Amino acid sequence: MNERMKGARLAKALSQAELAREVGVSRQTVNMIESGSYNPTLELCIRICRVLGLTLNDLFWEDGAPSDKEV
Repeated sequence: MNERMKGARLAKALSQAELAREVGVSRQTVNMIESGSYNPTLELCIRICRVLGLTLNDLFWEDGAPSDKEV
């Protein structure tokens, strides 16, 4: 489940339909990303980040992932 994406969307006062329209997908796609049943392409992740004003790390990097120093 992608609570970070949902929280960021709600913080911008966007509905799933509004975010979907902004990034060029269906509302169902946004719902499936937020529920964790669909893994978006990198291109779609970037579009979502741009609309929400956040980075890929902010929205899509799993907790416990290595930091830049560990890679």
